[in-house]
Amino acid sequence: MSILSESLEVRISDRDLRTEATGDVTAPQDGKSYVCGPSSSPLAYITIPQLLRDAVSRFGPREAAVFHEQGIRMSYYDLDRAVDELASGLLALGLEKGDRVGIWSPNRFEWVLTQFATARVGLILVNINPAYRLGELEYALNKVGCKVLIAAKAFKSSDYAGMIRTLAPELERCDPGGLRATKLPNLRSVIFMGDEPGPGAYSFETLRKLGGPAQQLRICEIDKSLGPDDAINIQFTSGTTGMPKGATLSHYKIVNNARYVTDRIGLSETDRLAIPVPLYHCFGMVMGVLGAVSKGATLIFPGEGFDATQTLDVLTGEHCTALYGVPTMFVAMLEKLEAKPRDLSTMRTGIMAGAPCPKEIMQRVTSEMNMKEVTICYGMTETSPVSFQSFVDDHTEKRCETVGRVHPHLEVKIVDQNGQIVPVGIQGELCTRGYSVMKGYWEDAERTSESIIDGWMHTGDLAVFDQDGFCSIVGRVKDMIIRGGENIYPREIEEYLIQHPKVSDVQVFGIPDEKFGEEVCAWAIAKPGMDLSEDALRDALKGQIAHFKIPRHFRIVDELPMTITGKPQKFLMRDKMLEMLG
Repeated sequence: MSILSESLEVRISDRDLRTEATGDVTAPQDGKSYVCGPSSSPLAYITIPQLLRDAVSRFGPREAAVFHEQGIRMSYYDLDRAVDELASGLLALGLEKGDRVGIWSPNRFEWVLTQFATARVGLILVNINPAYRLGELEYALNKVGCKVLIAAKAFKSSDYAGMIRTLAPELERCDPGGLRATKLPNLRSVIFMGDEPGPGAYSFETLRKLGGPAQQLRICEIDKSLGPDDAINIQFTSGTTGMPKGATLSHYKIVNNARYVTDRIGLSETDRLAIPVPLYHCFGMVMGVLGAVSKGATLIFPGEGFDATQTLDVLTGEHCTALYGVPTMFVAMLEKLEAKPRDLSTMRTGIMAGAPCPKEIMQRVTSEMNMKEVTICYGMTETSPVSFQSFVDDHTEKRCETVGRVHPHLEVKIVDQNGQIVPVGIQGELCTRGYSVMKGYWEDAERTSESIIDGWMHTGDLAVFDQDGFCSIVGRVKDMIIRGGENIYPREIEEYLIQHPKVSDVQVFGIPDEKFGEEVCAWAIAKPGMDLSEDALRDALKGQIAHFKIPRHFRIVDELPMTITGKPQKFLMRDKMLEMLG
């Protein structure tokens, strides 16, 4: 396929996508909790390099990315040249199509460059959580057999260079590219961002200059062999329970999901999208980077990690029009806005995802941050990631209380414990089938077959449909509390508690109880300067919900244990609560 025909294909698809955004969606039929997304907008059978080439041909001189903290600005032309340069360097390391390259870093220019350069030559990018420690890093690198690791030297309290050298002390006495480590037997090259990489490692800048004419010629040959269905990315699940699993995704899956996500927020080449969410997760690299490139928008990275004040300043200074974030990020930004108002008049849209969004927070983001077209997304890493999303013109109540309606080309059903589809309005487990479902967990057929049955990805989330096809996520199958035979859904209680004027954030979970089987607990964070008591929370629920749903145990805490993507780690709260209660 020529570049011209590729470009035409994407442009036609984008036109059809805009038709889909008018609300052409299907509702449940015959009262059953089954929906099928519209198919009027065709899927694009292209690779990530093809997506980038189309953007370069259409928007070449326009600004592609701004890395505020690093002081780097790039046009689409600049990005394209830098990607080919780095791809040549990777080939000079001796890598072949299908080899795995790990990246362990916060949000930096090098991350985005690596994302496109690995895809350019068919290398599989392995996203490593910036919060990982020694054991997790060793497990991840060995699980997928990474040959190369590209890493920042440090981030916050994490000494990445120190941890890598602890696992691979052989670096101290080997040449760059010649690593043979006992604990990391597949790893051959380590690349550190910044100057002075130390013995046995390359610097990122050296890697960029490592390739030559021979490698440039190879890029063109490899490009011909790339297929949209090739595995191109491995994302480790957040690991809230058990060992992380490596969800394996293809070009086709993440390119199309990125396009559909950004179409629903009406993103275009005139938008400036702020990305404070981590790149290692689908929210950053798929919905953010690939989504923006699919529309020719400008990516704005406020910093290496999320900082509420920094993000707000960048929104103003860069005249951003869109913003991504998890609910806890928006809570922090709203609190900073109260202390110091900013001019957010250029803001229009964005996405709130990663965890359930309390209605009050959604309403404040709409009004106080001028994000009148903000949408809610729902999905999971294993579905590339988004399955449901609001439309920007959905009624405010629907955007606050649901995760929207199904994405194009996806089927979704809600089933009971026996796998039978439940009636509309009845809760059950959400299952998804379609183009976005992962290829599988890397070299783990058993866990793959447990999660994907007859093509259906079993999400583990409890959901309910209404008659119009709007989906509400009401909790996790495993999070449901069964107290004295009564099913209790933590999400319902959290919605009441977050409305308390002194509550900043709250999580509800269960702990074992001899009499009732399980007992309900709640942890809450007070708003800055507020005096919040456990009795006040208990009193706020009386008369609002059934007595058996009112938590027996409350605790006012300074912080809630979360994954880096903003998902509450209720198992840690549960363990700590049991310790507190003796």
